[in-house]
Amino acid sequence: MSFEDLRKQARQLENEIDLKLVSFSKLGTSYSSQGHAQDSRRAETSPLLGSTNSEHMFETMALEIEQLLVKLNEVNDKMAEYSQNGGIHTNNPSLMHTLQRHRDILQDYTLEFNKTKTNISAYRDREELLGSVRREIDNYHKGSSVQNRRTDLLLKEQEHTRNADRVADEAINIAMATKENLMGQKGMLGGITTKMNTLAKRFPVINNLFQKINLRKRRDSIILGAVIGVCVILLLLYAFR
Repeated sequence: MSFEDLRKQARQLENEIDLKLVSFSKLGTSYSSQGHAQDSRRAETSPLLGSTNSEHMFETMALEIEQLLVKLNEVNDKMAEYSQNGGIHTNNPSLMHTLQRHRDILQDYTLEFNKTKTNISAYRDREELLGSVRREIDNYHKGSSVQNRRTDLLLKEQEHTRNADRVADEAINIAMATKENLMGQKGMLGGITTKMNTLAKRFPVINNLFQKINLRKRRDSIILGAVIGVCVILLLLYAFR
């Protein structure tokens, strides 16, 4: 290839690199603006470069620019070698200016690429760190919520237990009061029975009256039992008839 062909190839690579760097710089600017907007909202929990498409775009563009910079460096080396071995005078000011200009352009592109790549990597690391911290905070809040729910359940269970104990105590107190009342009534009835027996012993007429009353009660009971028995027998005969 002639020196002019190498110059054309270098210009073509420079133009291609320039377009790639513009797109790469816009990618870094968009990441930066998204990062500030995310900080203002404070609602996102995933890093900016968390999506597969963004990661793929970043890696692909960086790799393409690196390859183009390597090719441009190779072309610049070939032009310098051609100027020394191709019969062109190295003291030609125009030639030296052209070579230096291409080297400066390569250096500027390399610096710009490294700067943009470093900024994007810094944004990515920052957002990944923030996303990790936010996830830890969310997990802590979730764990606290679960613990609070468990504490509430335990408190409610203790309250139910206290209520059950209170109801049981009230029932026991009522039973004790009822027992005391029944014991009092039993004593009262026992006193009345004793007095009645004493009166019966002192007054035979009254005793005879009580005996007749008891006999009449027994007779009535026997008659009532006999009537019930006859009725039952009649019902059974009617049922199996």
